Amino acid sequence: MSHPYDAIVIGAGHNGLTCACYLARAGLKVLVLEQYHTVGGMTITEEETLPGFWSDLHASGYQLANFSPVPHELGLLDRYELIEPEIPFSHAFPEGDIISVHREIERTVDDIARYSRKDAETWRALMNRFLAQKDAITASMFSPPPSFPAAAADFAASSAGMEAYRFSMQSVRSWANQTLEAEATKTLFGSFATFLGASPDDAGGAELGWLFASVLQNAGNNLVKGGMNRVTLALAEHLQAHGGEIRTNVRVEKILGDAKRATAVRLTSGEEIPVGQLVVSNVDPGHLVLDLLGAGMVGQQIVRKMEQYERRDSVFVMFVALDSPINYKAGSAARQSAHVHLTEPSLDFFARVYLQCRGGALPSAPMIVSWNDSAIDQSRAPAGKALMKFVVLSVPYVITGDATGRVPGRTWDEAREPYADYLIDLITANYIPDLKDKILRRVAHSPVDISRKITSAVHGTLGQGAFLPYQNGSLRPIPELGQYKTPVPNVYLCSSGSHPGPGVSMAPGRNAAQVIFADLGLDFRSIV
Repeated sequence: MSHPYDAIVIGAGHNGLTCACYLARAGLKVLVLEQYHTVGGMTITEEETLPGFWSDLHASGYQLANFSPVPHELGLLDRYELIEPEIPFSHAFPEGDIISVHREIERTVDDIARYSRKDAETWRALMNRFLAQKDAITASMFSPPPSFPAAAADFAASSAGMEAYRFSMQSVRSWANQTLEAEATKTLFGSFATFLGASPDDAGGAELGWLFASVLQNAGNNLVKGGMNRVTLALAEHLQAHGGEIRTNVRVEKILGDAKRATAVRLTSGEEIPVGQLVVSNVDPGHLVLDLLGAGMVGQQIVRKMEQYERRDSVFVMFVALDSPINYKAGSAARQSAHVHLTEPSLDFFARVYLQCRGGALPSAPMIVSWNDSAIDQSRAPAGKALMKFVVLSVPYVITGDATGRVPGRTWDEAREPYADYLIDLITANYIPDLKDKILRRVAHSPVDISRKITSAVHGTLGQGAFLPYQNGSLRPIPELGQYKTPVPNVYLCSSGSHPGPGVSMAPGRNAAQVIFADLGLDFRSIV
């Protein structure tokens, strides 16, 4: 049997394509297989509502990618255009109050000072702390993670190590109560922890909130003109220019072989494609282990551990085509922001959301992230019209109750539209008074819809596994797979289910490529 492809990459999202590009640059013959009709994975842009209205279905902000070496090493920046809003994000409250984070830090400080002068100075200090650690943080993201014993030894060896370890484990509520005085400022940080699924009382939430806020203050919250799919299209073009091939509309059913070696991949059509040297998986790590490999290849112990892999909370998304631009109750700064967090000014607000969600109830007032798509990128909607996206964080995948009092359905197919109606009314009443009257068409995606559309968005989650202290670094997704390797020597992982986790950074793809290069005896530095 001939082996026409040295490497087969499963999944044409940004991480799969990134890894494929580096392998192709080294001279390997690479094939990428994608179940969807186009490349993109979690960076797909489509006309989801009406013709001419281009929505990012999942990822919207070009944030961590601002720190990534990948666009420079692969020459991608000439292939797409970045739009850099002056206000990366704002946080709006029901009474019309707002905190805006500006690219210019002193303007952010002035905004926060309206709530607390002490917190304004603390913000400056926290951002300076990030600047001092920025190079080290960036290097850690774009390198394979140290082992758990090595990481623990690093904490122990540093005079400030144990305090850093404490911060890495601290909850938002614990840290915020010790560090900040205004509820509005505490809420600002708490909202960012929610992006990665951390409630105010979950361990590890404080550092996540600080990192996310610092990244946007430091590098901005850019949008890709025309949509995030331009990034993955640029990667696909680079891959093809180096001899790589991409097949879409094909789904991998099984990786064939034994515990010593993968020999082929079988598609749902029955076609079998021989593996020359290696397989790289950009799919959800649970899907890889439980479905594509199975106990016969990785062993029952690995299967049991992956069955315990935690995913946490699902999301609900609404895409809204509008007859004209909307007006926020909080004023023009909100519409000038790349996105706006919509919540009450209280950490207890988040605690209530998580209590309801994790109890199986549809939250009565969830955290909503309002993306101002066409206000920032006018190419996303026809002239004079507008386009927005509302990402509702922390909803249950299995509905067992309803905290709204308005949604009787207990399956998402029954509950999707009534819940979307409720949320539009909530947003209109509290944050955007003219929203409902300006809607031309609304399309809602429940967690079930999201998982149906993209198989790697298991249970309608966005990060291929919860970001927990015991599921990050070399422990992500589980310790045995924490270095982008599986027990099968020629099968690797490169998805956001590996370090450093979710977000469009392209880091897992690049890090996996470094590991593969080392195993093949190739010099990664020679091709970057």
